[in-house]
Amino acid sequence: MRQPQPEPTSAEIPDGDLVRRACAGDRGAEDDLYRRHASAIHRLVNRLLGSPQDAEDVMHDAFVQAFEKLDKLREPEAFRGWLRQIAVIRVRRVIRRRRLQRALGLLPAREDGGLERLAARTASPQVRAELAVVDRVLRQLSADERIAWTLRVVEGYKLEEVAELAGCSLATAKRRIAAAQRRMDAVVEITEETPGGGR
Repeated sequence: MRQPQPEPTSAEIPDGDLVRRACAGDRGAEDDLYRRHASAIHRLVNRLLGSPQDAEDVMHDAFVQAFEKLDKLREPEAFRGWLRQIAVIRVRRVIRRRRLQRALGLLPAREDGGLERLAARTASPQVRAELAVVDRVLRQLSADERIAWTLRVVEGYKLEEVAELAGCSLATAKRRIAAAQRRMDAVVEITEETPGGGR
């Protein structure tokens, strides 16, 4: 007599199946999707924004939006990439809001987060100083350039992935990354050539 097969654990259930269950009203499937992807989304958003608090808010908002529109997802197996796109769109809004707040004097530049804050505690003062320079350049870039450059250079995504996450063509993604890199190279060149890193 054949033994009944054990039910698969939530970790073994593909995203697509969890999405279909969630669309059918299974709240447990939503919880499983959240547990499976929350830490990766938080890491991504935190690096893009440089602020754990903002990253937490964006991550939660991204999941809320994703679950509200889950029935609009044509390919349930693509949930992970779709969720990352939602998170990146929300990051863009936060960056633009910060820029407006800074322009109005409501947000000091140092409170705009950045890579320096995410550096390991063991990072040398020189590394922190270099990250501070990078952060200054990132704050001057458009939201689109900043996101594209960070996804490519910091996160290491392929160009095709950057374009997908940023919701633009491959050519546009390349253009944004190149524009950001030119600004980065100009500043790094100045700080390297000037004694003491001054201008």
